[in-house]
Order: sequence, then C-alpha cells, then structure tokens
Amino acid sequence: MLPSIFQQAVPVLKKIERAGFDAYFVGGSVRDHFLGRPINDVDIATSAYPQELKEIFPKTIDIGIEHGTILVIEEGREYEITTFRTESAYADFRRPDKVEFIRSLEGDLERRDFTMNSMAMDADGKVYDPFMGLEDIHGRVIRTVGSPDLRFNEDALRMMRGVRFVSQLGFKVDPDTLNALKEHSSLLRHIAVERKTMEFEKIMGGKWKREALTLLVRTNLYTELPLLTQHKEALQQVADLPQLEVINKDQAWLLLLTYIGDTDPQEFLKGWRLPTKTVRERSKELEVLQIRRKSGWSKTLLYRAGLEAALNVEKVHECIESKPVSSVETVKEEYHSLAITSRQQLDVTGNDLMTWTDKKGGPWMKELLAEIESAIVTNTIKNDKETIRRWLQTCNRL
Repeated sequence: MLPSIFQQAVPVLKKIERAGFDAYFVGGSVRDHFLGRPINDVDIATSAYPQELKEIFPKTIDIGIEHGTILVIEEGREYEITTFRTESAYADFRRPDKVEFIRSLEGDLERRDFTMNSMAMDADGKVYDPFMGLEDIHGRVIRTVGSPDLRFNEDALRMMRGVRFVSQLGFKVDPDTLNALKEHSSLLRHIAVERKTMEFEKIMGGKWKREALTLLVRTNLYTELPLLTQHKEALQQVADLPQLEVINKDQAWLLLLTYIGDTDPQEFLKGWRLPTKTVRERSKELEVLQIRRKSGWSKTLLYRAGLEAALNVEKVHECIESKPVSSVETVKEEYHSLAITSRQQLDVTGNDLMTWTDKKGGPWMKELLAEIESAIVTNTIKNDKETIRRWLQTCNRL
C-alpha cells in the first residue's frame, strides 16, 4: 500500500486521468519511497499543459508557469504539478534557454539529473523506470541519466547535488559520473554563490559528510567554492575526524572555521553570503571555542556564550579531540546551574543605580551593571537587590 502522503494525492492524479491526460508522481518523493525515507511532499508530472490543468482544477496559482509548473489547491491541500517538458541549450550552465511542453513521460524523465530521480509512479503504485533508477537505488549508486558530460554542462549545480546525495544517502558515485565531476568541476564558477552555499550546507548536514567532503577534494570541486581554494588540507582534516557524522550544519561551519587558520572568520562566512545573524553567531562561537580549548569552561565563559552556542562549541570540541565520552550534558547542567543566564534577570536596574548614586544615566551605568552581572555569575554575591547595594557600598561604588 502506498504511504498516506501519496494516497492523499491519488484523487488529483485520477482527476487528471479522467480528463484524458496522464499523471504520475515523480522525482524525490518516488526515490525516497523506495529508500524508506520520510516524504514531506509529492511532485506530480502530467501530459496536460498548464492551461488544460487550469480547466480541470478551479483553484490554481501560477508559480512557474513559464516552465510548466502551477500550484493546484484541491481539498485544502497544495500540489505542484508540472507539464512534461524538454529543455533546450543551457547558455548559463544552470537554466534552460527554452522549455518545450511535450506529451511523453519518457521524454520528460530523460532530462532529469540522476537515475534515482528519474522514476515515475502512477496512482496504483506501478513504477515507470526507463533509466534503471530502482536498480541504482538497490546498488546504492549515483549515476546521471545518459551522458554525465551533457548533464553537467546543462546544469553545473548538478555536480554539487551529486555530492549532496553522497552525504545524505551514503551512495557511491559511478565511475563515469565521477570522471565527469573531475573533468567539469570548473563549470561550478558559473553558479551563483547562494546556490552553492545551499548545497554545501546540505552536504554538511548529511550523515555521510566525511565521504562527501573527501569527494569535493578528490574532484577539485572545492576549488570552485567560496574562499576554499587554499584550504584543501583543512577540508581533508575535517573529513578525517572520527566523530564528524554527529556534527550538524551550524557546528560544521564552526568546525571548518577552526581548521582554516588565519582567515578572518567573518570575511570567510560573508564570502558564502550567509545571513548576518549566522556570521555573527559562528564568529562568536569561534572565539568561545578558542578560550574553551585553552582554558576550559568557566562560569563567565558559559554565561557569555549562552546555552545554544555553548553546546555547539562543546560538540565541536568533542569532535576535534575525538573524545570517547560526551560532555555536552555536563555543559548543559553547568549552564542551568548559573545564578543568572541573562542581564534581564538582574535584581537591579539602571533606575536603581541612578537612585542610589543620585547620578544621571550614562556609560558609567552600563559599566557598573556589567560588574554586578559578573559578580553574580561568579557567585561573588547573590542576585538580591539589597545584597547588591551593600556590595557596591563596600566596593566604594556608591
């Protein structure tokens, strides 16, 4: 029996078929069905042209109609449905110059990237697999549909997608496809940084990232990634870490920053066009990690880091040191034992300080609050307003 996510969409396929057209589930959902992986949504391909689909379904939204894709809203659910198509030359190594709608399923499947993504399944669960994708899934092989030279010249980002599937699935790349990755690696320079970053983050989030990073090095694809050309050794060192598979995407960036040496971390991360928040967080974590590796955790360092950053730092430290026993839970317990975890928890305010000193607000107030904050975090004094006031008097600060 088909998983429920397919069953929910079967009426959509049937409705298209009753109108005299073919319709199939295609792409990643079919692949993941046979891999036993979670499926979040399904893609549907059909012989019906966009205007014909609009006549079949009363509620549609044009989301990529120039490429044959419309969004169909049926029974409160949304489905992306794309007309079978062929694609002409790819002048920019990414997008086809021209799309032509066709009625042939096989013609549509043969334009796809890898055999495991070129299968179709009908409403009854029957699989159409002209390029032996199911066989490659069983063999755990990543192979292009047809000539890998042609596929990668059409869309150079497919090379990064291939490496991403290595990381996510643990599959091997077939020899012809591997040779083409090496031969055409320079084509990646035509791809926007943002697209390469998206794929790289998925690579770094996969279970088999060790194999994927090694593949980036072996094929020289790494030389076409932002600011990595001079860091072949660093990439391979990261790939060789025994506990790399437990590191998540954010921790992977921190790990990479640790190994790339004197490169300015903010400039490196900005080169990947990462969000400002991400650049700021990873850069701060790198500073914390460097102190943690040199001096260990202190209450002050834990407080400065915050829980999420502290856990990222500790996980990366474990990975670098290949520690057999995790200390992440200990860090979590120590963090939760802090007297306060944010300035907002202080039992005094700037208004209290102005009242006690009879001064107007200014930089002095921020500095004094920071001293109080530090004294409480290190358990020098309790977080109690009267205790804080007496301590300030003792220190001649009032």
